[in-house]
Amino acid sequence: MFIYRVIFVLWSAVALSGCAGSIERWIVDTRVHQGDVALERGNAADAALAYRLALRVNPNSAPARAGYVQAAAELARVQYGKGSFDDALATVDRGLAVDPQSAALAALKVTIEQAKLKREIVLTNYPTYRASVQEIAHAYAQLNATNALLLRSLKRFGYTFDARDLTAAIKRSYELQLEIAKNTNRLIVYRQLVTSGAPEMPEQTTTFGAASLLPLP
Repeated sequence: MFIYRVIFVLWSAVALSGCAGSIERWIVDTRVHQGDVALERGNAADAALAYRLALRVNPNSAPARAGYVQAAAELARVQYGKGSFDDALATVDRGLAVDPQSAALAALKVTIEQAKLKREIVLTNYPTYRASVQEIAHAYAQLNATNALLLRSLKRFGYTFDARDLTAAIKRSYELQLEIAKNTNRLIVYRQLVTSGAPEMPEQTTTFGAASLLPLP
């Protein structure tokens, strides 16, 4: 009887171990699938979370590791595009912790670090640059209002056939052309200021003699 009891206990342990292994594989596979779907939909944040949860269950899962590295890279690019350099670098570091040999993440980290350094140099030496680019962006955003008025006039003409609506549309079109030209010229001057490393001055012209400090593409 004792021998039978030992055999039963051993068989039960093996059965439970096999069941636990199956549950673990199911959880990992489910999380990896969720991550894959999120990546296909362009949701890198949810994908990274799903892969990370899979890695908590099985840190050695190759699909989960590869998926997390890809998601981390995509999420970091999104954060980088928004100017959130610290968040992007933290995301890259988490990806490198999973795969220290990832060439894509290593290259992305260098790119982000260089961009962060360039921004810090520019804003430290020329603090007005940030306000200037915000003003330029606002000026371009204002074009939407003029364009909306133009479209409204054209829409009215579609049912009134009143030439005055076309006249109003033409007027708005000229206004758009003038504003776009002004904004473009200011962009050119601003880019020259940044590439030359010169402080912005109200009387600044479009000609600069200083050597390029921070060349931009």
